Amino acid sequence: MAEAATARRRSRGGGGAARRAERTAVTIETAKYIERNIPNFEVLNEEALEIIETNAETVLAEIGVNFVNNPAALERWRQAGAEVTGERVRIPRGLARELIKTAPSQFTQHARNPEKSVVIGGRNLVLAPVYGPPFVRDMNGGRRYATMEDFRKFVKLGYMSKWLHHSGGTVCEPTDIPVNKRHLDMLHAHMTLSDKPFMGSVTDPERARDSVEMCEILFGKDFVRENTVMTSLININSPMTFDEVMMGALEVYAEANQACIISPFIVGGAMAPVSVAGTLTQVLAEVLAGIAYSQIIRPGAPVIFGAFVTSIDMNSGAPTFGTPEAALITYGAGQLARRLNLPYRSAGSFCGSKLPDAQAAYETSNSLNMGLLSGVNFMLHACGWLEGGLVADFEKFVMDADQLGVLHGLARGVAYDEEAQAMDAIREVGPGGHYLGCAHTQANFKSAFWKTQVFDYKPFETWDEEGARDTRTLAAQRVENLLNTYQQPALDPETAAALAAYVAEKKASVPDSFM
Repeated sequence: MAEAATARRRSRGGGGAARRAERTAVTIETAKYIERNIPNFEVLNEEALEIIETNAETVLAEIGVNFVNNPAALERWRQAGAEVTGERVRIPRGLARELIKTAPSQFTQHARNPEKSVVIGGRNLVLAPVYGPPFVRDMNGGRRYATMEDFRKFVKLGYMSKWLHHSGGTVCEPTDIPVNKRHLDMLHAHMTLSDKPFMGSVTDPERARDSVEMCEILFGKDFVRENTVMTSLININSPMTFDEVMMGALEVYAEANQACIISPFIVGGAMAPVSVAGTLTQVLAEVLAGIAYSQIIRPGAPVIFGAFVTSIDMNSGAPTFGTPEAALITYGAGQLARRLNLPYRSAGSFCGSKLPDAQAAYETSNSLNMGLLSGVNFMLHACGWLEGGLVADFEKFVMDADQLGVLHGLARGVAYDEEAQAMDAIREVGPGGHYLGCAHTQANFKSAFWKTQVFDYKPFETWDEEGARDTRTLAAQRVENLLNTYQQPALDPETAAALAAYVAEKKASVPDSFM
């Protein structure tokens, strides 16, 4: 009775407090992965596609690909029907295509929060942050080697970012942790500081096994056995070389039914021909060989057709981004991936600039829009990339993450239902009026337009009075606000303890190595 009376009193008197709490509470909203309602942009006609596909088969059959320091892979290929000479594997016409038929056209990557699981493939686009930089940069600390604390901050920012669907993998390379142990800390951060999907380690097959075992603690062994809970990046050493480290990681993940992005690393003019058609031929040959090998390991293992594409400055040798050639290759690779009925990975917030400046903005905008229109299903490096991928920048991370909302808006396409036609509004306002107060505007203004969380649209006088802050300054303030309001997502205490114990035991079992 007393408890019921107390509850009634709280119900009557707590409305104001509840409303105040709601206004001040930290809300972490994550948009669902993008489902495109717009057409893909296609640059290759049927003749061009057939030529590229025929030439790729010629590359595989007559030139071949190398599987280095991996006798088991060579024997698997021999058993599958390929011609093996030394470390060179020549794949007869049609064999790779036949093998990849078992690869799924789409798959679900499960997050520990089921509401944040993603479907990769089809008309979907999943956005993940920058991957791999050894350096970080921010306004206060400048450019420096990344630390584990930097890594944790990026994971928190990714968790707090509305338009990011995925926590990513090596968001930066924490150089203050031994090489042979840092993957444990990085995975632990993704698993505990965020509840979005994440990526596994690929720098050694044993580290891939650690990734699977940590997932078995987080999700349960039975669940991991039957479901995909990781997506990992397997780079091909272009041109046409598959090394034992990446292939060893691929073998671990494919056997465990965990997804791999099979991705050539293309710098046109250095690792591939300078022509668009020539590069697409090599990309297709490499992807066919890599995905076919994954299906030899385990038919039905989830894979993604990857293409990291950039061109080169022939004067300096530096990679260039946001260029028309890279765009044409990315569009064409999307067409090739769809013809193989495979999910597609490419594009990102690519730029070669040293700072989040105008060059960075132009190149990033070109690259992000290219990714949307080319039909990409999984976009790694969607935010935070700077200096050709050498730097993960805190301010650019939130600037890019803000712009990912534009991709969501574009992908929705144009609604033309009765509400969208707005005929009642047009009738109500009539000639010479305005729409600010009409019923249609009042009913839809909260959701009608994308809203930035970074840019300044205030009048000049207000902007000047507030310090004439540029975009980077505003982004630095947003980074600070997000980190100050971060709240760790709940995790079962027993699971958290088991993960911490696994990491501690693994790290104690081997001496530190920085090689």
